[in-house]
Amino acid sequence: MRSHYCGLIDEALIDQTVTLCGWVDSVRLQSHVAFVDLRDHEGIVQIVIERESREAFAQAGELGYECCLRLEGKVRRRIAANDKLRTGQVEILCERIEILNKAEGLPFALHENPAEETRLKYRYLDLRTADMQRKMRLRTRLVSALRHYLDGRGFQDIETPILTKATPEGARDYLVPSRVHAGEFYALPQSPQLFKQLLMVAGFDRYYQIARCFRDEDLRADRQPEFTQLDMEFAFVGERDVQDAVEAMIRHVFKEVSDVDLGGPFPRMTYAEAMTRYGSDKPDLRIALELVDIAEHVRHVEFKVFSGPANDAAGRVAVLRVPGGAAFTRKQIDELGVYAAKYGAKGLAWLRVDDLAQGREGINSPVAKFLDDAALDGVLKASAAQSGDLLLFGAGPWKTVSDFLGALRIKVARDLGLVENAWKPLWVVDFPMFEFDAEEGRFVALHHPFTAPKNDDVADLKANAVNSVSRGYDMVLNGNEIGGGSIRIHRTDMQSAVFELLGIGAEEANAKFGFLLEALRFGAPPHGGIAFGIDRIAALMAGTESIRDVIAFPKTASAQDLMTAAPSTVPARQLAELHVAVIEPASV
Repeated sequence: MRSHYCGLIDEALIDQTVTLCGWVDSVRLQSHVAFVDLRDHEGIVQIVIERESREAFAQAGELGYECCLRLEGKVRRRIAANDKLRTGQVEILCERIEILNKAEGLPFALHENPAEETRLKYRYLDLRTADMQRKMRLRTRLVSALRHYLDGRGFQDIETPILTKATPEGARDYLVPSRVHAGEFYALPQSPQLFKQLLMVAGFDRYYQIARCFRDEDLRADRQPEFTQLDMEFAFVGERDVQDAVEAMIRHVFKEVSDVDLGGPFPRMTYAEAMTRYGSDKPDLRIALELVDIAEHVRHVEFKVFSGPANDAAGRVAVLRVPGGAAFTRKQIDELGVYAAKYGAKGLAWLRVDDLAQGREGINSPVAKFLDDAALDGVLKASAAQSGDLLLFGAGPWKTVSDFLGALRIKVARDLGLVENAWKPLWVVDFPMFEFDAEEGRFVALHHPFTAPKNDDVADLKANAVNSVSRGYDMVLNGNEIGGGSIRIHRTDMQSAVFELLGIGAEEANAKFGFLLEALRFGAPPHGGIAFGIDRIAALMAGTESIRDVIAFPKTASAQDLMTAAPSTVPARQLAELHVAVIEPASV
């Protein structure tokens, strides 16, 4: 239907006749001439329709915003050049117009910034915008670069099943009822984890897949129920083998797709250090602010809010220094307390340093009166406080304090413009093997149940589970975990021991993972791997906060598709064929 793309018309085509297809971006009608900006996925070119072309000029009066056209004309040099356009040196003198489809009144103009609900409901229109076209093309280049890189290094692209078996964390699976096996269900994969391990047992050595994954997680603003990851696995490797290989890949891809030099080698930081210094296992190193422990300075004070956790091995008392934070109003400080409460804080103590030289007289704080001179002096020196600073305190359980001070660190840095304009990658390593879930009264895996412990001794793992360290690792970039992986368990006795510690009994383990336990008995090699979030990497490259901006048809934060109105009810006849009955939710 067309000979050229609108956005690729240039001076080399002057005096040539071209046929273009696209959408009307704008129409400007004058008495003897009409100007139409015609747009396709490559860009915009100006169309000139002169009165002498009677039929075409008459049709110009019928053109509306976003009408779909096919036209023919001759390329000529533009009298008034537009240096803002790639095609700004030329224009098309139109000879014929064919209106392929008129556009009725749109719910929003493409140059507007409508509410996200409107964008998602009419996603096909939102995707026409230049910004969304740019982002989706960037995503295409990213996936292409990853495939090209891995194909050239001996990796095999192998597809794994979409219909599979439910995991121990079954509440997070999307379940698919089987029509031919009454009362039985498939699960959509949260990841290809077990299949890629089995591929290593099968001797494929290096595997990758651009995999669709599904998780019925609790609702979060920037999570999607279905997402895409680059899944990778290696045989006969240790941690550094995997890390060095994929770090080189990520550096290459960022340079090729976005011309970004991530440098190298990436720094490494243990989980314990990351949580202690930054209050996060995915620290944003663009922010220089750090948490400082002050327990040694407040153990002796009578203020139990501080001295209690300071004298508790499971507690933490820490401070975050906010440079220039003394300028915050009391209302702004109170708002920080409300924000911290979202992350578990029961309150937020603070201290404003108006004039350090005046000592206690230069301090404004509701808690300063509870600190004797030794404690106050110790806190100010430990935090390196300066006049004009605001100190934010955290006291309580170690993890809770780390979490809410870590969240405050990011918030105040963004509010005060303290985030460096840079790319800061790192590896976070040596994660705890387990976390204890007080509600369930059992250990849960910090990564997943197939991650190997650093100490490859079953008896030691059982005796020291609470302090055991895993062979897991995460790649972090600007405060985002873009990849997570580990060395896997490759022996049946160790895998059975981990299941036991996680409260998965032998019978349940055999029912759910019998195929894996059996496979590990048949000469399974040491192996490990990693998975990268394609959506998150694309969002970082595109400079957007939301992964929805780089997914063609995303769901809302409540896991709904506003365009197709999914999820939806299913007719009773179809449910009957699937042997499924629906329990109506109780009325409130």
